[in-house]
Amino acid sequence: MSVARIKKNDTVIAIAGESAGKTGKVLRVMADKGLAVVQGFRMVKKAVRRSQTAPNGGYVEREAPISLSNLMPYDPDKKKGVRISRVREGDKMVRKSKASGKILD
Repeated sequence: MSVARIKKNDTVIAIAGESAGKTGKVLRVMADKGLAVVQGFRMVKKAVRRSQTAPNGGYVEREAPISLSNLMPYDPDKKKGVRISRVREGDKMVRKSKASGKILD
């Protein structure tokens, strides 16, 4: 992936998969694998051993990675997922919404 259209702490909307239509905040991006972990998306149950942090062990529900191709940046003004363009603002490249012209960075 050459252009980072989705970054950590962005608000995104899922366009495909079981989370389609939901919006959430990006917690982590794994660009080399083309995956992202989004708050509240693709919840899975994970078995946890006993430890100091989890003294009883058991099952914990946590977010699993979702493909970047199933996510779009979310524009709260338009209330939908938007495509982005990269434009130069002064001496810095920024991401701009093609629908509203709002800067996402």
